[in-house]
Amino acid sequence: MINPVLVEVERSGFVESRHRGAAIGIAADGGVTVRAGEPEAVIFPRSANKPMQAVAMLRSGLDLDDELLALAAGSHSGEDFHVEGTEKILAGAGLVAGDLRCPAGWPIDPEVQQEVARVGGGPSRMRMNCSGKHAAMLATCVAAGWPTDTYLDPGHPLQLAIRSAVEELAGEAVTAVGVDGCGAPLFAVSTAGVARAFRALVLAAPGTPERRVADAMRTHPQWTSGTRREERRLMDAVPGLLVKCGAEGVDAFAFADGRAGAVKIDDGAMRARTPVTVALLRALGVHDGAELDALSVVQVRGGDGVVGAVRPAPGVFAPSASRSP
Repeated sequence: MINPVLVEVERSGFVESRHRGAAIGIAADGGVTVRAGEPEAVIFPRSANKPMQAVAMLRSGLDLDDELLALAAGSHSGEDFHVEGTEKILAGAGLVAGDLRCPAGWPIDPEVQQEVARVGGGPSRMRMNCSGKHAAMLATCVAAGWPTDTYLDPGHPLQLAIRSAVEELAGEAVTAVGVDGCGAPLFAVSTAGVARAFRALVLAAPGTPERRVADAMRTHPQWTSGTRREERRLMDAVPGLLVKCGAEGVDAFAFADGRAGAVKIDDGAMRARTPVTVALLRALGVHDGAELDALSVVQVRGGDGVVGAVRPAPGVFAPSASRSP
């Protein structure tokens, strides 16, 4: 199946690019009310898997709450408070930055990246966006009495626990295992499976690992992403919304009432991710607002001015039927 066009890139009144993809929207009662393309196709959810990974870590003995749990389930921007939080997770387990096995990276936030460069800094493991997750993985190993030097091996007890949690929450078997950009094992499920997993997080009973992760992320969105990131802005704009992005054009979300959705952009374009997510949120009943209006388009610039936009394709989630190519 060829997935439909979800997003168009318009410049000076001319559509110069199109992004195809798959999406699914689940109603509060669990029924699928919105779909585009083939959301049952298996994908690598990339960092949209992180909340599921955090659930597995809590089940395995990790003792984190509040902003540090949100950091463990997030892809941070490399801001100073993210680094300090990662240090706290490591110190609590008797570990140091040298124990991390994620690669060195620049901060995601451009302003922070410029500041780090201005003072003579460079890429580091602590500023890398997955360092909070890696610190939590190591702390889980310490709590469970597992080896820390091999924690990224797909056969390590930690990774086996994570795979089991992903399969349980997504409601389907993992059909492929890869290596994520941070070096951790990456478990493949469908776009629909990711939406089901996020729905399971928000509907879980208070105090359970699933609900603890969802509540921490919703309460501290700046810790799951950053002070200027789109995920934080979405969660601020829509009270009670849980959102997590993944590389290569993945987004997943859920509401407290059980509504949930996920998006995968075929060509991996991150610029297409948030506009189509906003369109899906609206298709599931989110009222329009100024912040959502701003997030529904990405400006296209020409010279010193704005000459177009990246926006959802017309009628992308029309209620009449699934979209075809």
